Amino acid sequence: MALTDSMSKTLDDHGISHLLSNEVKLQTWLDVESALALAQAEYGVIPVEAAQNIKENAKYENLDLELMDEIYRKVGHGFVPFVKVFVKACDPEAGKYIHFGSTTQNIQQSSQSIVLKKVNGKFLELTKQILLNLADLAETHADSVMAGRTHGKHAIPITYGYKVATWISEILMSVERLEQLEPRVFTIMMGGAVGAFNSTGAVGVDVQNRVGELLQMDVMQIPSRAVNSPKVEYINALALLANNFHKVAEEVFQTSIEEFGEVSEGFQKGTIGSSTMPHKINPKLAKGIIANAQKLYSLTSVGYFSSARPFEADSTSNMLFDSILYEAVGLMREAIVRMVELSATLHVDAERLYVNANINHGIDNSEYIMMKLAERLGKDQAHELVYELAIDASLNKRRYSDVLAANEVVSTAFSQDEIAEMLKPESYVGLSAEISRETARSVRALYAG
Repeated sequence: MALTDSMSKTLDDHGISHLLSNEVKLQTWLDVESALALAQAEYGVIPVEAAQNIKENAKYENLDLELMDEIYRKVGHGFVPFVKVFVKACDPEAGKYIHFGSTTQNIQQSSQSIVLKKVNGKFLELTKQILLNLADLAETHADSVMAGRTHGKHAIPITYGYKVATWISEILMSVERLEQLEPRVFTIMMGGAVGAFNSTGAVGVDVQNRVGELLQMDVMQIPSRAVNSPKVEYINALALLANNFHKVAEEVFQTSIEEFGEVSEGFQKGTIGSSTMPHKINPKLAKGIIANAQKLYSLTSVGYFSSARPFEADSTSNMLFDSILYEAVGLMREAIVRMVELSATLHVDAERLYVNANINHGIDNSEYIMMKLAERLGKDQAHELVYELAIDASLNKRRYSDVLAANEVVSTAFSQDEIAEMLKPESYVGLSAEISRETARSVRALYAG
């Protein structure tokens, strides 16, 4: 199950919950059965009149749900009750040809592929909106200087726009991955009980291809029920996208701590963070992303174990994949709707970023000093000298600029004004601003409008 909180009730999931409803599932079963009948009629397997009647009656409102439940309690099968009530919804002669030559998993897995392809479309749509939101953020803060951090410590300066551009680059990979996997993952299968077209013969292959065309879906090369790696691939792809969002959320979560104070989630007056501490405004969006992403990761290993079941079909694998696929989608839904909101409302405090970038009084620009000295001394000697000066400043609590100015080699090479300029964080951000703006432009070129 997805991990929900108060935000789950306030954020728009853009129809994803409806796509995962029982009504949509049953209607998709009907759509697949209808397409199968129409394809079989085209190839002379069943009468055309029967196929037309099946198509006309393949509507959710024609199903007697109470009777279906009653039959289910008697027979203990998850699909036979559906077939029986659908037969009753059609003319008696047409009813003879419903589910002709197919098996339960042919309809259920094909239906699942149709539903998940639509859900995946929603995920892609929302992810592209996230990318556009982040593009705005990258451009707005292309010049917002901040401390780059490695191993939890200050490294050299960057801009916030560059940080956002880095997030964008990984999310773009996930979009590409989700688009590329569709023909492999979301497929139609009509091969019968073991996938070898035993009940249909050669015409079964033509029928399967035609069903795919009617439903605008790709078909499995070999429609074996034992082929589960595409499902594992999809869960992996969702986990990687969730991981992209998780990374953003972790940075927001940590840098919104008062000691950093660099960002904060957007909130409205009246938002309550704690039932006992009136001052609390918690990072609700970030924590929801983190929690759902972490749970989603656990499903990948379950998928690998289930995919390796022996023989031509195994209901334990079917049951498990049905569970973890929909759980993965539910977890992704909770993460992605929060990420849409977070990317649109994140507040970045550029002044605080700059204050924090200066917290070490210029020592973060030691590489810049070293590279300038390397032009005169060589890299190794320059590194050794700057290392000694930086350690002196750190251990003896001296201002770095004073330590540099007091050194004969440095003071000979540079004036005090040049040293002061080189120690400003904005003097050593590399191509941060250019990368930020170019990344924003590329995202808009792909998705704006």
